Amino acid sequence: MAKDKTKGEILQEKLARKPQSSGIKMSEQEIAKAFDFCEGYKKFLDAGKTERECAQWAVELLREKGYTPFDPAKAYKPGDKIYLLNRGRALIFAAIGKRPLGDGVKIIASHIDSPRIDLKQSPLYEEAQLAMFKTHYYGGIRKYQWVAMPLALHGVIVKKDGQVVNVTIGEDASEPVFCINDLLPHLAKEQDKRTLAEGIKGEELNVLVGSLPFKDDKVSEKVKLNILRLLSEKYDIIEEDFLSAELCLVPAWGARDIGLDRSMVGAYGHDDRVCAYTSLMACLEADTPAYTWVNVLADKEEAGSDGNTGLASRFLENFICALAAGQKLDGHRVIEKSECLSADVSGAFDPTFPEVNDKRNSCYVGYGAVMSKYTGSRGKAGTSDANAEFVGKIRALFAEHGVDWQASELGKVDAGGGGTVAKFIANLGADVVDVGVPVLSMHSPLEIVGKTDVYSAYKGFLAFVDQS
Repeated sequence: MAKDKTKGEILQEKLARKPQSSGIKMSEQEIAKAFDFCEGYKKFLDAGKTERECAQWAVELLREKGYTPFDPAKAYKPGDKIYLLNRGRALIFAAIGKRPLGDGVKIIASHIDSPRIDLKQSPLYEEAQLAMFKTHYYGGIRKYQWVAMPLALHGVIVKKDGQVVNVTIGEDASEPVFCINDLLPHLAKEQDKRTLAEGIKGEELNVLVGSLPFKDDKVSEKVKLNILRLLSEKYDIIEEDFLSAELCLVPAWGARDIGLDRSMVGAYGHDDRVCAYTSLMACLEADTPAYTWVNVLADKEEAGSDGNTGLASRFLENFICALAAGQKLDGHRVIEKSECLSADVSGAFDPTFPEVNDKRNSCYVGYGAVMSKYTGSRGKAGTSDANAEFVGKIRALFAEHGVDWQASELGKVDAGGGGTVAKFIANLGADVVDVGVPVLSMHSPLEIVGKTDVYSAYKGFLAFVDQS
């Protein structure tokens, strides 16, 4: 017979928060579902290594599911499913719910841009009989992580006549790849004296493109000319076309399972495509909702969300206002009654580097989705800091639907910090809180997430958009 509990044990059981244990409470059957769900996610990651590719992949799926292009002059009714592609780089899609739009909408906002290496507008040059690309990195990267590894070239080139040329080189095993050289250790005495942040400088992120000269003694820069010839033959472009191009270098590998137990996924671009995919799948599951839901896959978050495809712009606001106008409603009043999950990742606790985290307020791989009441840095600068009432509502919603989740903030108070798109939507008047997935090695070329955490985020987003 078990011994009777003491008064203290009873009180502790009743009042104290249960410590996080091994994490997930999923059954074996649900873990199997999580693993299967991540097979589709890995395919999405491999198909979408830029925001344009992610947006196009999503649009094709939406069309298959019966979504039609948004017409701001049209009055939509319950059951209608629409999408708006913003300049090929950002996407909004929505399902019109049974309840009046005046009750507010349920918004999920993630981003589909990821840190990378962009080409400069005049990138191609020759030095020491090597053809090279000059670059300008995009987003918060640790530059040393991007050298001496295979890279693939992705993007678009727009010619003077308006023709758009899509470029992808280095993803197929039969194609060449590119790389950024590093210094050999034998001659790196002075480089080794640099700080880690300056170990590789921005202007040293030069990409190796070729070494074979064009055979003609009467021309200069023969290697560069040979590269231009190859590009002309493959894409019918000239050097001047680089001026109106968006080209970038990304890791030339696909998503892979990590660990002997295959419990994690290693890939480029989890931040924030893991939230884009999980929210997309959740919304497609809830395509006949009570409340109208709006899903945003934004661009530019890694560079501050500025520009007309970032959420510091008005493209989300304009969409909801146009939707409301079709029902003769004030769009801003609709937004003020709306709720939003800012779907973005958080840095997972890494036992190799425990000193940057407050263990009691960190997220862990395998413990479920992450809710962050606030992000920011330096005294919560740059964050919306969700109100307690809304956090309580999401807590209750997740409990009702059996969603594994954990609370977290990004590192110790003075260790650094970061932000999400939450503040831009909060500034419009909606209630917003961050919900996402814990990530190891965030912003590196190989980020890592737990499969059960990915599935927990999907369950949480589904519970949010499927409210009655």
